[in-house]
Order: sequence, then C-alpha cells, then structure tokens
Amino acid sequence: MSKMLRQVVLLGILAVSCLACGQHIPRLGDITPDAALPPAMITPVTPCARAVEPFDVDDYDGPLNQLVARFSQRVEKGTVRVPRRRSSLQPCALNASGKFHLFLDEALDPFSFVGATWDAAMAQRVNEDPSYGQGAAGYRRRFSAAVTDNATGDFFGIFLYPALFHQDPRYYRLGQGSVKVRLAHSLTHRFVSHTDSGKRMFNFPEWLGTSSTKALSNLYHPGNPRGFGPTAVRVGFSVGNDMAWDVLREFWPEIAHKLKLPFRTHEEYAKSQPASRGIDGMPGASLGAPSVDPASAIR
Repeated sequence: MSKMLRQVVLLGILAVSCLACGQHIPRLGDITPDAALPPAMITPVTPCARAVEPFDVDDYDGPLNQLVARFSQRVEKGTVRVPRRRSSLQPCALNASGKFHLFLDEALDPFSFVGATWDAAMAQRVNEDPSYGQGAAGYRRRFSAAVTDNATGDFFGIFLYPALFHQDPRYYRLGQGSVKVRLAHSLTHRFVSHTDSGKRMFNFPEWLGTSSTKALSNLYHPGNPRGFGPTAVRVGFSVGNDMAWDVLREFWPEIAHKLKLPFRTHEEYAKSQPASRGIDGMPGASLGAPSVDPASAIR
C-alpha cells in the first residue's frame, strides 16, 4: 500500500513539474517593446469576481462550532456562484497551480479522512477484499485503500484532467429560481461543466477522472471484480455520489439558514470585498465562493 501511495504522490509531482517547466520564464533578452510600455498604455486585465468563504467560525458560537465550520468549508471550497446577469463579473478562473492547490485542499481535508474511516468500516463489515483479513491489520489496509481512493479521485478529477482540458473543476451554484430548476442544474453538472473561459463543455474530467480512479483501484483492491461491466458499475455509483454532493452544494445556503448558521449573503460580500482584477489563478481567485441571500430561498 505504501508503494501505491508513493506512486500516486510521484505522479502528482511529475505532473506539476511538467506544467511548471512548460511555463515561459522571461529573461532580460526576452523583453519586448510591449513590456516596456507605460502602465497607462497596457490593456487592463478583465476584472473577475473575488470569491471568499461565506462562513466564518468566529461568527458562530453554537454547538460543535468547529465541526460545523469544517463541514461548511468543505462544501464551499469547491463552489462558486453563477452571475445573476450577463453584466455580472465572472468568477475568477483557476490556472493549473490553483487547481493543484484545490486538489491538495480537498485531499488533505479532515472530512476526507472521516469518509475514509467510514468506508473502511463498511468494507470491514461486509468483508470486502477478503485477502486484507480482519482485525486491526485488515482495517488498516482497508483504511489505506480508502484514503488512496479519495486522493487519486481528487488528483484526476480536480487537477490533472481539468488542467489538460482547461476546465473548471468547481461547482457553479445557481442560487436562484425554483427548486426544480436548481435541482436540474445541480444534477447536470456532472455532464456539462464550465471551461476556464466560462463557456459550457462536456465534463470530461468527471468521467475520465472517475474511470481512471476505478481502473487504478484494481491494482490495490484485490477483491474488485474485473472487466468492463463491474468497472462501469463502480464508475456510475461514484458519479451518482458526486451528483448528490452537487445537490447539497446547491441548496447549502438554505440548509445553513434553516440551521441558523451565519451564512453571509452575496450582497454582504459585495460591500466588504472588492472585485479582483486578476484572472486564471491570480491572487484574487480563492477557493471559497459568495452565495445567494437565504432570505430569497425556497420556502
């Protein structure tokens, strides 16, 4: 198992190194006349909407506040808000570095390990992968496999394929309209997603990333049924879980409002946070997201 983890980490390091080497680092001899123009003559960068966390644990003193804050951050870190009007600023895009940092955030999130703990317990209960055995040793192997599943899924689905296809791995929350419209919007995200430029495109990272993860898992899950059919079933089950997660992301502001959590509105953020002028992973782009006013939510 440790060998498998080392291979996954090595793959990530190699991918980042390749992307870093592909970036052109300017030298003094590379300076063009355009680079020497005064700032007033340079075309300004298109502004984009700065995304920030809509939940601050310091604003909430209820029970299990740290746990609630962690969960809210987990929901929001990969979520952005769809602009309400065409004239609205588009969310700041993520470059390859931003996608890699989002992958690390997801992979190292404590809730990822909580989920792996639960998955390992369920696998132990039904004696999945019998060669792992039972007892503490068997649970440790199943837990390691579950952690690897989560890490490889995030690596392929959040970083590698989104970087290759120039697609945004985040979920774009609609935040307005009827329940039916918003539900349909959340369920279709795993089929159609946004590109880095804001256009719509088939969600290649979801399907290729999930398929790669399930195929790779056959190497360290000796109990997995082999063949196209069983692998396709596992891919479909994983995509279904991702769709349910998107539904939660879409309606999280209303859920937080019902639980009396201090989920700040988009208007409150607009007053306190200026729009960023950077795009594609510049400092203005963060991993949180502004949201919709819960007061306008479905009743």
